[in-house]
Amino acid sequence: MLDRAKVVHQNFIDRLAQCDLPTRNSLVSLEDTDLNSCNLIELLDSQILSRQLDRIAKTLQAEGEGFYTIGSSGHENMAAVAAAFRLDDMAFLHYRDAAFQIQRSKMLPGQTPAWDMLLSFTASADDPISGGRHKVLGSLPLFIPPQTSTIASHLPKAVGTAYSIGLAQRLQPVQQKLPDDAVVICSFGDASANHSTTQGAINTASWTSYQNVPMPLVFICEDNGIGISTQTPKGWIHAAFANRPGLKYFSCNGLDVLDTYAASCEVEQYVRKARKPAFLHLKCVRLYGHAGPDAPSAYLSREEIESAERNDPLLYTAAAIVEADSLNASQIVDRYNETEERLLRIAAEVVKRPKLQTSEQVMRSLIPEKLPALPRTSIDKKQREKLFGRDINEMQKNQHMARMISWALADLMLEHPQIILAGEDIGPKGGVYNVTAKLHKRFGARRVINTLLDEQSILGLAIGLAHNGFLPIPEIQFLAYLHNAEDQLRGEAATLSFFSDGAYTNPMVIRIAGLGYQKGFGGHFHNDNSLAVLRDIPGIIIACPGNGGDAVKMLRECVRLALEEQRVVVFIEPIALYMTRDLHEPGDGLWTYHYPSPQENKSISLGQIGVYGEGTELAIISYANGYYLSRQAEQILHQTHELNIRLIDLRWLAPLPETEILEAISQCSNILIVDECRKTGSQSEALMTLLQESTANTFRVKRITADDSFIPLGKAATVTLPGRDHIVQAALEMTRS
Repeated sequence: MLDRAKVVHQNFIDRLAQCDLPTRNSLVSLEDTDLNSCNLIELLDSQILSRQLDRIAKTLQAEGEGFYTIGSSGHENMAAVAAAFRLDDMAFLHYRDAAFQIQRSKMLPGQTPAWDMLLSFTASADDPISGGRHKVLGSLPLFIPPQTSTIASHLPKAVGTAYSIGLAQRLQPVQQKLPDDAVVICSFGDASANHSTTQGAINTASWTSYQNVPMPLVFICEDNGIGISTQTPKGWIHAAFANRPGLKYFSCNGLDVLDTYAASCEVEQYVRKARKPAFLHLKCVRLYGHAGPDAPSAYLSREEIESAERNDPLLYTAAAIVEADSLNASQIVDRYNETEERLLRIAAEVVKRPKLQTSEQVMRSLIPEKLPALPRTSIDKKQREKLFGRDINEMQKNQHMARMISWALADLMLEHPQIILAGEDIGPKGGVYNVTAKLHKRFGARRVINTLLDEQSILGLAIGLAHNGFLPIPEIQFLAYLHNAEDQLRGEAATLSFFSDGAYTNPMVIRIAGLGYQKGFGGHFHNDNSLAVLRDIPGIIIACPGNGGDAVKMLRECVRLALEEQRVVVFIEPIALYMTRDLHEPGDGLWTYHYPSPQENKSISLGQIGVYGEGTELAIISYANGYYLSRQAEQILHQTHELNIRLIDLRWLAPLPETEILEAISQCSNILIVDECRKTGSQSEALMTLLQESTANTFRVKRITADDSFIPLGKAATVTLPGRDHIVQAALEMTRS
C-alpha cells in the first residue's frame, strides 16, 4: 500500500520542478487584495510549516515518540482566514486548523509555533497549552481556547462568547476579556455540520440575530467532502445553510489562497460592522486519511484519492506566488525543504523534553488555581430595600426553599454585577416553580435571560459568558433535561482547565431542579432520581441542599467557589422540597427557615456536612429528600422506640466530604445510608465503598435506595422510592438484631 503522505510530498516537489502548477480559476489577484508579496510568502510559509508538521507527526509516531493526531493537510488555507481577522478575535478551531494558529502566531512577537506544536505532538509536559495531556490546538496569548472536541461541541460556547461581547459592552464586567468590537470565529468540518450540536448552535445564533440582538460570530465550514469514510452529498452544505434566516452565507474556493483571503476579509468586515453571524463555506480537500493509521483506500477509489492530491492547496499557493513574481518554483521548494530540515532538528530536541509521569502531575490542572479573594461589593441598604420592596418584611418570617433561593439569587446579583442568569422561562414567568420570581423585573432582560428551549445552547451560553468575564448561573429546568446537553458539561466546561493546563477556565454555577417525590406533576422527566450523569465528571462540585436555610448558605458558597476558585459547580435543587413547609404535622412549619441577610455573612463551606442529634447506636447518612424523610423517621424512632440516633446531611455530593463523614460517625456502631437515587449508580455506592474501606470500620453498614426504575405518573410516583417507614424499619432491624 502506498504511503499517501509520501506521495503528496513527492508530487509537490516534482510538480514544482516541472513547473506543473494548477491553473488558478479565481478572479482574485494579489492586486485585488491588501496583501503584498511579503504577505503572500508569509502565508506560504505558514502553510508549509503546517504540512511539514503533519509529516513529522507521522515520523514521530513511527518512532514511538508521537501519538494519535489528526492532520491539517488539505486545509492549509485556514492561514489565509487567520490573516483576515484580528489577534483578539477569539477562535474556537476545528482540529485541522494548525495553519490558522501558525499564521495567527505571527501577529504576536515571540511566538514559537513549531516548537510548541511538536511539544504537543510528543505529549511533553512542557507543551504550553495542555501540559502534555492531549494534542490540541490552543493558546492563551493567541485567544485560541483548546479544543478536544471532534463533533462540533465547541459551537454552542462560540455562540455564547459572541453573545457576551454585546452584553459586556452594556454591563462592562470587571474581568472582561474581549474588546467591544471583537468577533468570534468558530470552525468545523462538513460532516460535523450534520450533528445536532451544530444545528442547535447555528439555530441559536440565527434566532438571536433575527431579533436584532448582536451576534458577531463567523461559522466556518471546512468542506472537504468527507467525514471519516462517509462522503458528504455534493451541494449539501450550500443547500443546508445558504438560506437560513438571520445568517448570511459566503463561500470561497478553499484551495486558492487569494480567493480564501478575499472572502474572509469580506466576512470579517460584514460581521464586525453588522454584528450579525455569517457562514463561510470553505471548499477544500482532505489529504491522507482521516487520522492516525486510517487508510483512505479502504473506502475511496484510487481516482478519488489522486483527484484530491492533484488539488493540493500548497500547489495553488505556489501558483499564486509564481504568478505574482514573488518567488520562483525553485525558491518555493527550497523553503519547503528548509522547513523540513528545521523541524527535524527541533523534533530531535523536543523528544528529550520531560513527560507527565505521575497521577498527581496529570491531575494538577483539573482544579484551577485560586484567584485572590475579590473585594465584596458594599450593598446600599436603601437600594436593597427598594429592590426587594415588600419582601423585606417577608424576610422576617420563616420561608420555604423556593422563596429563599430567589432572595439569595437577588442578593448575590446585587453584590456581584457580573452574575448573569439564563434559562428557559426564568424571565417574567419566574420559572416553572417561581424560583426566579421578580428577578427579571428587578434586574432586567440583560441579566435574567430567557433562552430558547435548547439545553445545549443554555450551557454553551454559560461557557461563552464565562470566557468574557461574566459569572453565569444557568438553569436547567429539570434534571432529566440535562441529558440533552451533558456533553457541554462533561466534554467542554469540565475539561477546559485540564486541557489548557489551567490557562483557561469557565467558572459557573449550574442550577438544576430535580430528584423525586414530586406529587401531581411529573413522571420520569420531572422526577429524575439519578445523579449518575454528574457523579463521574472529574473536577466538578455537586451541591445538594435539603432545606431553604442550607440552600441560601450553600448557594453563596457556590458563587464564591466559582468567583475565587474558578470552579464549575452544579447546584441540585430538590423540587419536592421547594414549597415544603411542614415536617411532621400539617401546619408545624418545621421545614421553613429564617433568611440570613448578606450582612450576617453566613455560608456553608465546601465539604461542611450537617449533623443532627448525638446518638451513637445508629447514624443515618443522607441528603435532600432522604434527609427530610430521615428527620421524620427520627421522631418515630425516638418517641416510639426510645432510640437516639444521629443524622448526617451530606450537602456536598462531589467531592465527597470523606474525612468529615468518617469523623461524624466515628462513635456509631450502625450506619444506615438512605439514598433517594437508584441503587445502581447512586451516591450510596460511593458511601458504601468509603465505609467498607475505612481503617476504622468497626460498624455495620446497610443501605436503602430507590429501585432501578423510572418513576411513573400518578399515585404510584413514590412506590419505587425510599419512604419514612422504610427508614424506620431498616433502623430497627439494624439496632434490634
